[in-house]
Amino acid sequence: MAESLATSLPTDETVQTVSTAQTIGLSDIAEIARKSDEIIAYLQSEFKSKDRSLAVRFSISQAADLVGRSSTAIRTAEKQGKISSPDVNEKGRRIGYTLSNLNEMRRYFGTTPFRNTQTDEAIILALQSFKGGVGKSTFTVHLAQYLAIQGYRVCVIDTDSQATTTTLFGYNPDADVALDETIFSYMDGEKNSLDYALHDTHWDQLKLIPANLELYGLEYSLAGYIARADSNDALDALLMLRRGIQSIEDQFDVILIDPPPALGMISLSVLNAANAMIVPTRPSATDFASTAQFFKMLRDTYEQFMAAGLAEPRFKFLKVVVNALDESKSAHAAISDMMSDVYGTARLNATMKNSAEIDNATARLMTVYELDAPITSRDVHRRCKAYLKAVNSEIEFLIRKSWPSHRDALRNEGRV
Repeated sequence: MAESLATSLPTDETVQTVSTAQTIGLSDIAEIARKSDEIIAYLQSEFKSKDRSLAVRFSISQAADLVGRSSTAIRTAEKQGKISSPDVNEKGRRIGYTLSNLNEMRRYFGTTPFRNTQTDEAIILALQSFKGGVGKSTFTVHLAQYLAIQGYRVCVIDTDSQATTTTLFGYNPDADVALDETIFSYMDGEKNSLDYALHDTHWDQLKLIPANLELYGLEYSLAGYIARADSNDALDALLMLRRGIQSIEDQFDVILIDPPPALGMISLSVLNAANAMIVPTRPSATDFASTAQFFKMLRDTYEQFMAAGLAEPRFKFLKVVVNALDESKSAHAAISDMMSDVYGTARLNATMKNSAEIDNATARLMTVYELDAPITSRDVHRRCKAYLKAVNSEIEFLIRKSWPSHRDALRNEGRV
């Protein structure tokens, strides 16, 4: 890890510069694709999913804070054999608790934060934007892992054929994921539940429904079906993803959906499935304009849905979050302030500030939560964790606030 990414990449004859011919043809494009895939495969072999879980360890004080019991209570339960002790290294020293250890503690102490399935709806949260480059997938994965650390049962559904979210969870979308392991088989009518598509991750209680490049064919498949179908069947097709999620939602507290950055058939399906929405945007004039256009398109789309007979959308919450704010840029600060004026309570209070730690982690196909040591510096790493906690904990609060079974606890915490 200490070695820079650039110097650690393969340098043998299999990775050479592209042909210097004056014209570029299909064979050249194929060669670029081959070399790119080789680099991705190399990165994934260097930073394997099975190795990441070793970095996600918690001290006794962190465990006590996350589980909601004292260090003494945890140690006593260990001595009594009620819960597992953490692993030790070759010298016999404890190396910290895993997330699985923490969830075992939560079950023993009765502090799991699960929703009450009798009174609380699962939160189906779309991380929606029709503009690429806003950090949507990176945001989604960090939020999912944060919620898993807090003890929630989480599912991430990657519906974007670019499959960035899938890649960040350690899967090679083309080599590790077949089309029939994505939502495609359900949406194409081959399956009657999304259970088949649930994949384990290296995070306890966090599942992934992956994507790959072939998933883009679903756009054409859905569009073709809707063009041939009568109006009732066409509307029914747009509700398929919602029904698919209903087939698995009893297993989870929160289901996060990463949609494509465009208003296509898959995104329309996501809009009809979600009961909450986060809209990430960067603090630039172009991104602000894109977000404004997004809300116009959202309004027009829902009006058309309602005119066709679908119910008016009702979200548990809908928030814009400013992502990658660079405090050293006055333009960023000015646009961020403008967004506060325009969006008011529809903007998340916390802001995700720009951090080199996130850039360096994602360059390794990892997240900040998976790093076994700071890449930049301890201070930068600590600040980045603080930014992530501020944003993610506010979203967690919105989730808990929507659940009747959590209201008494929130009152006791003085949060409502």
